[in-house]
Amino acid sequence: MTVKMEASAGKLSEKTLMIYGIVVALVGIYLTQINGFTGVAVFSFFGGIGAIAALWWGSDTIKHLCSYGLGTGVPSAGMVAFGAGAIAMIAGTKFNLIIPFVGISLVPIVTLILAALIGAVIGYIANNIINMNIPVMIFSLTKLSIVGALTMLGFGAMCTGTFSFNGLVTGGLSLQMEPAAQAAANGAQMFTVTVIPEFAGSLIGGATLAVIFFLGAMALQHPFNACLGPNEQQDRTLMLALEVGFLSMIVVAVMSYAFLDIVSATIGLIVALIGWIYTYKQYIALSKRDAYEWLDAKPIKEVGGDQ
Repeated sequence: MTVKMEASAGKLSEKTLMIYGIVVALVGIYLTQINGFTGVAVFSFFGGIGAIAALWWGSDTIKHLCSYGLGTGVPSAGMVAFGAGAIAMIAGTKFNLIIPFVGISLVPIVTLILAALIGAVIGYIANNIINMNIPVMIFSLTKLSIVGALTMLGFGAMCTGTFSFNGLVTGGLSLQMEPAAQAAANGAQMFTVTVIPEFAGSLIGGATLAVIFFLGAMALQHPFNACLGPNEQQDRTLMLALEVGFLSMIVVAVMSYAFLDIVSATIGLIVALIGWIYTYKQYIALSKRDAYEWLDAKPIKEVGGDQ
């Protein structure tokens, strides 16, 4: 038996949010490809914008899934989403197919499709084998897996300037020189130069992707967790999703200094800070609007003696 608690209705329907979220996320991720066309990495921050769009959509999806009496389901849904999303994201980057004549990679599209398939399988197992019996389980976990995959792909592209598999696993290149077996005809010494890729300093090899995993998962599950209740409003929850999304983007921007040049990383950090300051102010304004009364917190007064 499943008990449904009605989630608050808002101006934007689930379908509208899904369309906006997917389109903006894909456009943001694809705009990072300008880095490859121009030879500079200043457009990497668009990946962060795409990731935030996915989180914005996903926060509403979690609300509808967890309206079926899932108190602890809010954080667990976020972890499941990014667990499935991580598999789809890593596997999707291996399919680096290029559209002929335009040079656009199909990695984001393949990642989205893989995430949908993995999410649907997980949703089916949860609903029909574990018998959770939640009507929206399969579709919700399908959408949340897409959210997780696009968020990790977007933040990964922001951090490294690319979403190709080699760019995510290769941290740098080193040269190894060895004397050749035979000298040249004029007696000069010959050397063999071997290029060796380094993996430890990469996004995946250096465990930076693990940090992105938890940043995204917390940003996905926090908005509804913080705003749930009888007075939960869609616009306030979605604004909080943007705020925590930009907060996560700040951390990703700081980490990008290890992979990008100073100018490109700083541009990403500035964009993230501006977005976070604006959305934080907007969220506080919406909270004051919905609150019965706004009381500024003050330290607890300590008394002593016989008082």
